[in-house]
Amino acid sequence: MNNLQKRILTSIIILPISIFFILKGGNYIVSFLYAILILGNFEAFSAFKRKLSIIIIDVILVMALLALLHLRNDTASSFFLLLWIIILTIFSDVGGYIFGKTFKGKKISKISPNKTISGIIGSFIFAVLSVFFISFVISLMSGIENNFFLKPKYFILALLFSLAAQLGDLFISYFKRLEKLKDTGKILPGHGGIFDRIDGLMFVVILAYILYTLKVFP
Repeated sequence: MNNLQKRILTSIIILPISIFFILKGGNYIVSFLYAILILGNFEAFSAFKRKLSIIIIDVILVMALLALLHLRNDTASSFFLLLWIIILTIFSDVGGYIFGKTFKGKKISKISPNKTISGIIGSFIFAVLSVFFISFVISLMSGIENNFFLKPKYFILALLFSLAAQLGDLFISYFKRLEKLKDTGKILPGHGGIFDRIDGLMFVVILAYILYTLKVFP
C-alpha cells in the first residue's frame, strides 16, 4: 500500500470516528477531546525541543479544542458548522495531496517543500465539493432534502476555510522545519502524527468559532 492509499484510508477511518464522538456529545466528546489533548501534548514534548515552539503549538491546540467543544454544544447551527468544517478540512487535505502528486508543478515554499500550486488548487476544489457532501449528509440525517448549505456564501466560506487549513499546515510545517522534522509522529499511517493530521483543522476550527461568534454563520 503506497502513501496515498494509506492517507486516504486513514482519512476514511478518522472521519466516521470523529463524527461518532461529535454526534454522541456529552462525556463522549469531552473524553475524545481530552484524548487528543493528551496525545498532542505527548507528541509536542517528544517531537519539539524548542520551548517556544511547544508553548505556541500547545496554546493553539487548546484554543482549537475549546472552540470545537463550544461549536458542538452551543446550537444546532454551530453543530452543523462543526460537522462541515471537519469534512471540509479532510476534503481539502486529500484534494491537495491528490492534485499535488498527480499534476506536480511549481513549489510554493521552502517551509513545506511538497506544497505546489496544483495542490493548492486541488485543496480549493475539494473544499467546494465538501459543501455538496455536507448537504447530502444532513439530508441523510434528517430524512429530507436539505439545501441549507447550497448558497453562494458557503462556497465562499469553503474557500476561506480551505485557505485557513493550508496556512495552518504551513504554520506547523515552519516549526517542524526549525526542528528538522518530517513528521511530528507516526501514529497515523500516511499522515504522520496528531499534529500532521490536525494542523489545518486547528486553524479552521478557531476561524469557524470567530465567524460563528460574529454571526457570519448561519
